[in-house]
Amino acid sequence: MNLRMLAGVSALVIAGGLSACSGGDGSSGDSAGGTTTIDVWLMRDSVSTQFQKEFVRGFEAAHPQIKVKVQVQEWDGIGEKVTAALASNDAPDVIETGNTQVAQFAQSGGLLDLSDKVGELGGSNWLKGLAEPGAYDGKQYGIPYYAANRVVIYRTDLFKKAGVDAAAIKTRDQWIAATKKLNSSGTQGIYLPGQMWYALAGFIWDEGGDLATKSGGTWKGTLDTPQALRGMDFYKKLQALGKGPKDSDEAQPPQAEVMAKGQVAQIISSPGGADVVTQNNPELKDKLGFFPIPGKTAAHPGSVFIGGSDLVIPAASGKQDAAFTFVKDLTGDTWQRKLAAAMSYVPNKTTLAGAVADDPGASAMAAGAAVGRATPNTPGWAAVEAKNPIKDYMTAVLTGADSRTEAAKASSAITAAMKGSS
Repeated sequence: MNLRMLAGVSALVIAGGLSACSGGDGSSGDSAGGTTTIDVWLMRDSVSTQFQKEFVRGFEAAHPQIKVKVQVQEWDGIGEKVTAALASNDAPDVIETGNTQVAQFAQSGGLLDLSDKVGELGGSNWLKGLAEPGAYDGKQYGIPYYAANRVVIYRTDLFKKAGVDAAAIKTRDQWIAATKKLNSSGTQGIYLPGQMWYALAGFIWDEGGDLATKSGGTWKGTLDTPQALRGMDFYKKLQALGKGPKDSDEAQPPQAEVMAKGQVAQIISSPGGADVVTQNNPELKDKLGFFPIPGKTAAHPGSVFIGGSDLVIPAASGKQDAAFTFVKDLTGDTWQRKLAAAMSYVPNKTTLAGAVADDPGASAMAAGAAVGRATPNTPGWAAVEAKNPIKDYMTAVLTGADSRTEAAKASSAITAAMKGSS
């Protein structure tokens, strides 16, 4: 899932343009100088121009026989563009893709199976929320690149005024109790819109449930299980401690802009949302803090949806060895630490969480990412998100409808959407 799906991520501008890819003709190198030029598709707003140039310079210095041609792609329409490239004889050599898009591309047979490289790449320590959706039918096609996820952004001054210690909030019950204290004197304890379904997914996962599961080769919606219903019950309880609209998501209106008005104590957002808050209200600079979404118990933070990217190599690439060298370096420990420092992203391995220890927002993300998840790993999930019956279900429950009845309807809709796209 690309980072555009994480509301509140600050926009990062990458200089670059689109051009036709080249080098997918099966040749192993360029005729001049015995070098190999690989074509790499990276996504706009993923990394800064400075980091991109720094990596390419460092990579080419370390591997003088390989030259890199980066082409910046747009997220809009990228699924169709990648699908077409994979089916052609003119595919790039490396592609950055949203972590939850890998199954869609792997289904076509157009990606190189990298299962035998997992050990070499340190796969035992990968974040599951990036690694698991990078696999399809038991084979690893996507190599984790970077991650980002939601945390709680809070007003430090309002917490202090209410006598709430954010560091002491480790469980859901403690979170509810603190939010109730904050929800007074004109302050919303939390601004939580009714259709933030990624947050709901985390609560469902914490209960041991899921949005959909696979049985006997068939995917089925599972919002009507006891576990999933408990997750929705918690969402309803938390949402009631603020004035968030019950019939829209975090983008309508933009929740960071709502928080900037000064009467909201907490929002659930990626840390970049704090930048949007202070851009809209500079008086809140140095008055915002972060903590991981609390879990059911203090043993670990709450589950979160992990957004971010994987790197894949098209099967049609004629330069797979050079492409793998590129992937290995960019996802290796040295450059992952540099990426985390430069972009405030979560590195791709749990063992690298220390790389963001001095960044309050990123370190809160890293804590949650360690227990993060992704949406159901099936190409059919894209059809679910296109119709998104989960949002309608949430609004219905929050406005008084019976949760079991509405969950059964939504589960049937999820099942139908996945079946219709298979």
